[in-house]
Amino acid sequence: MKNIQQLQAYKSENKKITMVTCYDYWSAKILSQSPVDCLLVGDSVSMVVHGFESTVHATIEMMATHTAAVYRAKTNKLIVADLPFLSHRRGKTALMDNVDLLMKAGAGAVKLETAPGQESKAGYIVDSGIPVIGHVGLTPQFVHQFGGYKVQGKTEEAKNKILKQSIDLEKSGCSALVLECVPNDLAKQITNTLSIPTIGIGAGIHVDGQVLVLQDLLGFNSDFKPRFVREFAHGHKWMDEALKQFTSSVEDKSFPSSQESFQ
Repeated sequence: MKNIQQLQAYKSENKKITMVTCYDYWSAKILSQSPVDCLLVGDSVSMVVHGFESTVHATIEMMATHTAAVYRAKTNKLIVADLPFLSHRRGKTALMDNVDLLMKAGAGAVKLETAPGQESKAGYIVDSGIPVIGHVGLTPQFVHQFGGYKVQGKTEEAKNKILKQSIDLEKSGCSALVLECVPNDLAKQITNTLSIPTIGIGAGIHVDGQVLVLQDLLGFNSDFKPRFVREFAHGHKWMDEALKQFTSSVEDKSFPSSQESFQ
C-alpha cells in the first residue's frame, strides 16, 4: 500500500503525484486498479454526494462513514481523509477524537484546512504519529469569510501571507500541502521553497502533483465547470445514453434475453 513517505520520494525524484477524490466502495474498487497515487475522501462529499451548497455541511460522522467505505475496497492507495468544518476548533481533545475516528475508519493521513496562526494544530496531530497534509490558498471551509470561491493570493501582501503559512505548516510537520486556486507564480514559489510535496488544484503546472474531484474529471457534472477542471471523459453523456438504451430494451422486450434469464 502506498504511504505518505512515497509522496516525498516522488518530489525527490521529480515524479508527479496524482490524487483524486473518492467517497465510496465501488469507485474505490475501480480506482484501486488505476495508476492514481492517492484517494482523497474530501469534505466535498457534502456537495458532490449529499447535495449541500458547501463543504461546511460535512460532519465527522459523514467523513468517517465515507472513509470506511473507501477503506473496505482494500485499495492499495494512500487514503487521505479531510477533517471537516470546525472539527479542529473545539479543543485538543475533540480534535484528537475526530482524528481517531478517521484513522480507525481507514485513513492513512488526514488533511487539515487552517487559518494563518493555527499551524500548531497540525503539529499536535503530527506529534501523535499521524501524517498531516495541509491546505492553503482557497480553503473551502472559509468560503463565507472569503465571500465566495475566489482565487487567493492576488496581491503581494496576500502572496506573502500564503507563502508564510505554507512554510509554517512545513515546520509544524506536515508531510505535504494542497494549494488551491492560487496564481501560478505563487504556487511555483511555494513548491520551490518547501521540501515537502505540493499538490495543486487550480494552482497551475509548477507543483509536485494535481488533485481533482473524480466526478469532475469524468465529466459527470455537466452544469459545473470551473476553469481549473478538465474533463477527461464524457461521463454524463455516456450515462444518459446507457440509461436510454436500458429503457428502450425493457420497452421493446429485448431485455432480459433468454441468456439473461433462469430456465
